[in-house]
This record gives sequence, structure tokens and C-alpha cells, in this order.
Amino acid sequence: MSETELDDVETLADLADLAREAAQDDDSVLVFIEQEDAWFAIVRVDGEEDPRIFVSDGAAAARSSYGSVLTDELVDQAGESEFGDLDNLVAELEDDAEAEEQEDDEDGEGQGGVPVGPLGDAHLLTEFGLAADELIALSGEGAVPGDALEEIAEALGCGEVLEAVR
Repeated sequence: MSETELDDVETLADLADLAREAAQDDDSVLVFIEQEDAWFAIVRVDGEEDPRIFVSDGAAAARSSYGSVLTDELVDQAGESEFGDLDNLVAELEDDAEAEEQEDDEDGEGQGGVPVGPLGDAHLLTEFGLAADELIALSGEGAVPGDALEEIAEALGCGEVLEAVR
């Protein structure tokens, strides 16, 4: 883990390329992004595969330049969902129903139709020992992004490294 300057990152492809450059062999690379305690994101890059993204609050992230790169990609992916797998279809339908309920209860969308709250692949850290429900809980209302990233890093065994680059 190292601190990387994101000034030249304009697209998700740029971020993925930067992560791949930092990789040792074909190891997974995790990119932690935090925006002034408003939101955090984790981007997982595994070799040449498409990056996997989780954003703690889509609407908040969409209001920042780095975040909008991620949320635009997630919104585009949601529009191009593949329904070949019945389990994924059922999960997406359940998620859509929950999202509709949230929108009925409150305006559940922020800037550009990006949903308020967690967005993306909550399972991207499962094989490292952090379950999707734990990740979502760290993204809930009232959660502090900096504290959440510290908890995530500790759970992954890299808390000291995160502290060193902060």
C-alpha cells in the first residue's frame, strides 16, 4: 500500500492503470479513496479484469471530481446489467424494490440520479474476510468515512500501512 497522487486520473481506466502499475505480480490492488469525511470508495483491481467499485454514499461522491468518475461508471453498469443468472436477477429485483421504497419514503436520489447511500459491489472484500453486510454497515447513516476506512484496513490486516500513508 502506498499513497498515490490522483491529479492525472480522469477516468476509471486511468485509475485502474495506476493500480496495475503498483501491483506486485498479478496480485489484487485495493485503492482507498476518502473525500473529506463525506464519503469513501474502494476500488479493487485484479490483473486485467474490470475494476470492482464500492462507494459509501453515491450521491455525495457524485458531487466530487474523483467520486463522479466512480459513480458515473456504476450508474452506466447498472444500466447495462446482464440478466443471464437468475440469482443475480432476483437480487437486483430485491434491491430495486428496496430502492423504490427508499425513494417513496424520501428523495432517494442525489445529483444526476445517483442514489443516496452505498453503491456498487459490496462483495469486493469478501474473500479477504470482510462480508458485504459489514461493509455496508460501515457506510450507513452517521458513519464517518475516515473511521470506516480505518476499520476496513484493520479487518484486512493493513491498518498500520493505511496510517503510514495518511
